[in-house]
Amino acid sequence: MGRALITGATAGLGREYAEQLAAGGSALVLVARDGARLEEVAATLRTAHGVEVEPLPADLADPEQLRRVAQRVSSSERPVDLLVNNAGFGQQRDFLRNDLAEEERAVHLMVGAVMVLCHAAGRVMRERGHGGILNVSSVAGFTAMGHYSAIKAYVTVLTEGLATELAGSGVHVTAVCPGFTRTEFHERAGMDMSRLPESLWLDAADVVRESLEAVRRGRVVSVPSAPYKGLVALLRVAPRRLTRRAAGALSTRRRGPARG
Repeated sequence: MGRALITGATAGLGREYAEQLAAGGSALVLVARDGARLEEVAATLRTAHGVEVEPLPADLADPEQLRRVAQRVSSSERPVDLLVNNAGFGQQRDFLRNDLAEEERAVHLMVGAVMVLCHAAGRVMRERGHGGILNVSSVAGFTAMGHYSAIKAYVTVLTEGLATELAGSGVHVTAVCPGFTRTEFHERAGMDMSRLPESLWLDAADVVRESLEAVRRGRVVSVPSAPYKGLVALLRVAPRRLTRRAAGALSTRRRGPARG
């Protein structure tokens, strides 16, 4: 896919996107906050796959640093052919029990940054007549599991709207909506996932592989695995009162002890 820019590229799904795209011969622009870890991942990928890897340290929740990444996305020099909006984090505490500053950071990172980078990529890719945008959303966006669900619902709907706007332009826009996936995501958020059934866990490599194929095929929404596809189909038609009850029950099961 030419050159791919991946946000949140040093861990979890972002790291897996970098690995699979590099293995396929794509040059990479890797974005993450931790500059040292970013350089380490870049060096590993260069050695393993012999591809060009450009580290771009940035905190996407900071407007000035986000603007710098948007400028890189829009650059005509070494153009970006695939944007992967992956950066994000989970939240253990309920909306009202959490610090407002953390909720605001979540919006800046998982809503604001996605919007800004989609706008930059969509414009330049439409002008070129080709490209791909892959937004990492979640099955949670079809539920009512608090603020995180609201954020991911935004990502999915933005993707659908942008895909409609870019239809016929040669630019493919996809939202991948995985369920629970084995990465560092839940551990970093301090979530106790020990009671979640094994059957609900997805493998990160499978999620990434299926979502990249969805972009190639021009699918707008990709839900990896048959069980989660069935769940999303049910959630789309179920009365919202039932969705809210189910989400509340699941939130209680997965929530660890309160902090602070």
